[in-house]
Amino acid sequence: MTETIKIVIVDDHPLVRAGLRAVLEGHAGIEVVAEASDGADVVELARLTSPDVVLMDLSMPRTDGVEATRRLAEECPDVRVVVLTSFTERSRVQRALAAGAIGYVLKDSEPDDLLRAIRSARAGHVPIDPRVAAALLPRDEPRPDGAEAALSSREREVLALVAQGFANKQIAKRLGITEGTVKAHLGRIFRELGVVDRTSAALWARDHGFA
Repeated sequence: MTETIKIVIVDDHPLVRAGLRAVLEGHAGIEVVAEASDGADVVELARLTSPDVVLMDLSMPRTDGVEATRRLAEECPDVRVVVLTSFTERSRVQRALAAGAIGYVLKDSEPDDLLRAIRSARAGHVPIDPRVAAALLPRDEPRPDGAEAALSSREREVLALVAQGFANKQIAKRLGITEGTVKAHLGRIFRELGVVDRTSAALWARDHGFA
């Protein structure tokens, strides 16, 4: 049997939470274990319920989704955060992902797309709405010429695994190196490609045939 995916919903609108619960609990293998109306409560809820995935709104009255995601990443690193919002601005997307969110989905998505994103996040992949992905690519400056050639063979291996959705810990295990070494490689990869985060690097890699 497929293991049940436990979900926490974080949104300040009761109707949104009720609608999400109704959609999610209508599918086998999904269980909503808790809800929160503000990001301030999410770490405690995560400790109490041990969810696999948190669906995180960004705009909330006391503690917003970015700060709540940052706290979760620090206190409950095994929990996958998927942002569920209506915002598509580049700065908001980048802040959420930099805080530790693994995915970014828009609220007008089809239910099946949301379910796929949840399952993908649970598997350690990076579900990003295609309408958001374009905002992550560098717009003001072209990608550096010869960036691919500037990467070492090990950095290319790391980049390929990032493009396939592997987390740093998984990459380290596959390549027989430490997580710190993976992070060091990623820092240089970001500089060479002219990107600011792993999602942008993954998009670049996919565009250039690494995945």
